[in-house]
Amino acid sequence: MSTREAGTGTDPVIESRADLISVFAKGEKPKARWRIGTEHEKFVFFEDDHRAPSYEERGGIHALLIALTKFGWEPIYEGENIIALKGTDGNVSLEPAGQFELSGAPLDNLHETCAETARHLNQVKEVGEKLGIGFLGVGLWPDKTREELPIMPKGRYDIMLRHMPRVGTMGLDMMLRTCTIQTNLDYASEADMVKKFRVSLALQPLATALFANSPFLKGKPNGFLSYRSHIWTDTDPHRTGMLPFVYEDGFGYERYADYMLDVPMYFAFRDGYIDAAGLSFRDFLKGELSVLPGEKPTLADWNDHLSTAFPEVRLKSFLEMRGADGGPHDRICALPAFWVGLLYDDVALDAAWDVIKHWTIEDHHRIRAEVPKLGLKAKGPRGRDFQTLGKVILDIADAGLKARARLNAGGEDERVFLDPLRVILESGKTPAERLLDLYHGPWGGDISGVYRDARF
Repeated sequence: MSTREAGTGTDPVIESRADLISVFAKGEKPKARWRIGTEHEKFVFFEDDHRAPSYEERGGIHALLIALTKFGWEPIYEGENIIALKGTDGNVSLEPAGQFELSGAPLDNLHETCAETARHLNQVKEVGEKLGIGFLGVGLWPDKTREELPIMPKGRYDIMLRHMPRVGTMGLDMMLRTCTIQTNLDYASEADMVKKFRVSLALQPLATALFANSPFLKGKPNGFLSYRSHIWTDTDPHRTGMLPFVYEDGFGYERYADYMLDVPMYFAFRDGYIDAAGLSFRDFLKGELSVLPGEKPTLADWNDHLSTAFPEVRLKSFLEMRGADGGPHDRICALPAFWVGLLYDDVALDAAWDVIKHWTIEDHHRIRAEVPKLGLKAKGPRGRDFQTLGKVILDIADAGLKARARLNAGGEDERVFLDPLRVILESGKTPAERLLDLYHGPWGGDISGVYRDARF
């Protein structure tokens, strides 16, 4: 989740509806300036007993953050606590139970973003060896209850932890027990944003299937391939889901702004977090927010609010792809390759649109509901299973990356990063199903095997 730094106090107050929409419009960039942002989360565990470290304890999360400053990372504080790091490779931040996240810098090509991830993983593993901690690349804590997990000292998390049980049964699981990989991509214009949003939202369940990696809960199979994805179905209906209005005529910046105005607030930030959970940003615009009477929001408040919706694809000043479970280094590189191939080449984008343009809203909802359990065995609108559909879409992504022709020093283009997805589609077996095979086979039903076979 986003890391908030204190502002200068000079952020402009929102004066009109145009100010709300300007955040999206300012994200428009010519194709030559499109960049790739890759984020990934991982679970942290003590090597000796697989326990999740707290923030304060010896060798815990605070110690991990401090140790990473040797690589040039600069601490970000909330009060007296270091809660994040910033540097040339983006930001390192903490999820609510200490899941460790790299939010990478916006980079030109996939060779750069994969190298950035490798640098980060090398750093945390080097530090982890000295602290006696390891890092796990799956989408869900495989053996931890909520009660066994620590809470990080971040003000927005206190607010969310109180609010989540009021609006769904699994919001606390989302906060405490999940990890994801995410890709952030640019658009050239409002029309380009709309087309990319529609294609990526329709195909987000395919990404969920390809990256499904959360089949265990409390030490046993949970009946899902992506339980992380299932968790989102009962987290908070006001701020999650497939957003059917995206496919309606007239969708664009204004319609997304209206959606966000209807999403209840979590907080406002004024030298610290103020609990505004359940209150209306529309009231804030009128100066009628009960916790800040007479105040009107700034653009920083609006950007904060945009970060509190969690649909499968999210719009800020770029588009965020949010459907994938956490996983190992090669899949962290594969996710941006998949989306860049589809969305950053005009011919590929048109081809992907041709595949999904006839899907109905009912199709979208059905597919989203089936994929967490069925993975690649889920059926598309014309009865094609997702393994078959995935091969078609991956060929389109492959062609898109070939057209980009971004080469590394060895002369390879970006298509090399799709290789893990080719293996998955050829076998028809998701990462979750491979973990289940290990559980029922070599692990002998002992979940501790995951700390050996799914670690970074």
